[in-house]
Amino acid sequence: MKEFKNSLNGSGLKVAIAVARFNEVVTDRLLEGAVRELETLGVDSDDIAVAHVPGAFELPGLCRRFVDSGDYDAVIALGAVIRGETGHYDVVVNNSTGGIASLAAEGKVPVILGILTTDTVDQAMNRAGLKAGNLGCNWARTAVEMVNLYKQIGK
Repeated sequence: MKEFKNSLNGSGLKVAIAVARFNEVVTDRLLEGAVRELETLGVDSDDIAVAHVPGAFELPGLCRRFVDSGDYDAVIALGAVIRGETGHYDVVVNNSTGGIASLAAEGKVPVILGILTTDTVDQAMNRAGLKAGNLGCNWARTAVEMVNLYKQIGK
């Protein structure tokens, strides 16, 4: 039996992060957590690229550009969609998460879905570093682990 071992060694990796500006008070914290964790895992700060888009709906398009560039080992999409009083929430959640999931399933490079979908701002803030830790850190670890798994498996 061949078993692939998990590795959180980020040395030499290049990671792109696409960040939605909408709900910036939340996404800024997620970005801080992700960058901090990538650097802790050995990713050089010069090898982390960050680009901002207006909202979560625009994340799949930017992530596609990062993937297609061939310059990055992994792409992380960060956003926060907080339920409001209209059906707009469902449209944005379904399209942004579906677009990221489609890219991830292609398997060219790991594409990490880091979009919070919450009912309240408090829930989002709790997941961006207040009570529940910073999920940006988790998504950064996931990116590094997945890159290393892809490398072990090969093409």
